[in-house]
Amino acid sequence: MNRDGGTRRAGWGRWFGRPGRSLTRRLIWLASGWILLALVATGLVLTNQFKESALRRLGNVLAETTDELVVRTVTASGTVMTPQIMDAPTLRVFSGKYWMTAEPTLAGGLRILTRSDSLYGEDLVAPPDLPARLDDAYGQTITYNAVGPAGEPLRIAASMKSLPGRAAPVVFFVGIDRSNVEADARQFATVTWVALLLLGFGLVSAVFIQVQVGLRPLYDLRNEIAAVRKGQAARIERAYPLEIQPLAEQVNNLLDHNQEVVDRQRTHVGNLAHALKTPISVMLAEAGTAQGALPELVRRQTQIMQGQVDHHLRRARAAARAAHGLGETTPVPEVLDELAVMIEQVFRDKGAEIDWRAPDDLAFLGERQDLQEILGNLIENAAKFSRRRVRVSAGGNGLGQMIVVVEDDGPGLPADQREAVMKRGARLDESAPGSGLGLSIVEDLTRAYGGRLTLSDSDMGGLKAVLELPAAHGA
Repeated sequence: MNRDGGTRRAGWGRWFGRPGRSLTRRLIWLASGWILLALVATGLVLTNQFKESALRRLGNVLAETTDELVVRTVTASGTVMTPQIMDAPTLRVFSGKYWMTAEPTLAGGLRILTRSDSLYGEDLVAPPDLPARLDDAYGQTITYNAVGPAGEPLRIAASMKSLPGRAAPVVFFVGIDRSNVEADARQFATVTWVALLLLGFGLVSAVFIQVQVGLRPLYDLRNEIAAVRKGQAARIERAYPLEIQPLAEQVNNLLDHNQEVVDRQRTHVGNLAHALKTPISVMLAEAGTAQGALPELVRRQTQIMQGQVDHHLRRARAAARAAHGLGETTPVPEVLDELAVMIEQVFRDKGAEIDWRAPDDLAFLGERQDLQEILGNLIENAAKFSRRRVRVSAGGNGLGQMIVVVEDDGPGLPADQREAVMKRGARLDESAPGSGLGLSIVEDLTRAYGGRLTLSDSDMGGLKAVLELPAAHGA
């Protein structure tokens, strides 16, 4: 008999659940969405407002120049004359600031009358529909964007006005380079969007931290409930915020209620056991003192009744403990060591040798008595039919379960008989002692804990039983 130690594998919980089912993810995405929309709207408003403000400043310059043109323009014998105004940019060729005057034609176009020296014989671009628009907005200023004689972007103001001594109106044009305005607008937009991006990152980070800190009590409560479920704690002990404390109290009340149910069921099971076992024992004792066919029949049927009573009482106890026995854990190595020593003594005549291995920290999420009964029946059954050697290996699968494999070097069991052998009272070998309830008890107790028992061939030559049971500490 030997024993190997094991190392504990730590499990890491997830902060986030699946998409759409995580409260953390939902809060973060909702807050981030609103922050993103608010920042985008703020950026658009700020950049647009800055550009509009810059264009208004250009408009003021254009209006002042237009007023000066109107004041300096005179008519003589119907001829329009506009001397060069005292504005240095309008006197320098292709300086970026221009003016000109024109009059509407009968064909719906414009005829240039005078122009600034800065145009150097070129004309300001006018849209085809401009005369009609000016006529509709007589006396008002219309602004539009165009390309200047040097290829520069212009902001142009045009207005149609009447002059004394002239029947036909005159259209005044003033244009100014808007490159600096657009450059300032782009720079402002860049700075604004970078600042808003950094602000958005900071706000989303703050939301993430706020959600994590705000929901921390829920995470702690979840971990405490998991600890209770795994058998590491019996109750929820921590104090929680006012919004969560009632939930923690309700969980504790539920645990207390479950414990009361378990205790009540155990009491009923014990009472039933005493009520049934005493008459059965009396019948066996009375039948044991007499000879004949009738006493033999009574003894045999009474023994069957006793086995069935024990079987169903075990199932009832196991079901009650498995359904309500939170917090109960049983170290697997201790149970295996005790069973190995005891069963080797029982089968010492054949020199049975039980070789078992299990990690030191492996624990069964259930009561010790149930684990002893499950493993005891399996190991005893393997030792009974083995030639000499029985091998038991146990370990966790990382999914909250423990796997126990029991193998022997005996004759094994045909595949077509494995299902039948787990039925109540099934005994394929009548020469071996027993009631035929061993594997049935194992099957029932295992299912009561949500586990599974499967039989197959062992590489030792005999039968291999694979047992899956709930494990504590996330084995």
